[in-house]
Amino acid sequence: MCGDESEYALFSYSRDICSRNHRRFTLCGFHNTEEHKGDWKTCKKCREDFEPEMYVWYGMNEYNFEKLPNPPAFKPTYCFKCGERIVLPDGGFSSLCGVYRCDNCPITEKEREEIIREYKSKHENK
Repeated sequence: MCGDESEYALFSYSRDICSRNHRRFTLCGFHNTEEHKGDWKTCKKCREDFEPEMYVWYGMNEYNFEKLPNPPAFKPTYCFKCGERIVLPDGGFSSLCGVYRCDNCPITEKEREEIIREYKSKHENK
């Protein structure tokens, strides 16, 4: 391990402490922190807790000591307004009720209300 978590400066967003990175940015770390049972590589609960793109990232990124074997395929995420590809692990977007917007496409109050109304109508009928 490199560094000590007690050395982390709050709000520095530093990625210099390996144990912290592994705990916060891997499926293995999430699985352990959430106290799931069994092997993290086959944990159904972990799979359900993330969108597919993020599940793959958490299982395959550089903070893993062991990578996820056979990561699932996933559909890319696109900005609802301009259609630009959004890479979820990279940030630079917002999400409301499953509707994604890149940072170049701010949402108006009217659009916000429409998204929420549509979301409620879809989920009330279930």
